[in-house]
Amino acid sequence: MTMPSERSRSVVQTREFLVELSRNKELPESVRDQARFLLRHFPKKDDVVLAGRIEEQSETLPIGVMGPVFSSVFTG
Repeated sequence: MTMPSERSRSVVQTREFLVELSRNKELPESVRDQARFLLRHFPKKDDVVLAGRIEEQSETLPIGVMGPVFSSVFTG
């Protein structure tokens, strides 16, 4: 099972990868366009950290059966 910190790190690293793809002039324009399209709705690192903080501080609120999705603390 993926831990919230691992999930947070993966989302942040995926965004960084998409940014690299979108800027790589050696790739076809269609690949760069697709990466830019995906980035439009992909969370930034600050968004992931904020979501983690909200989830961590909402222990008294029902956040679902799964528990926290993101973590405000992760390495990477």
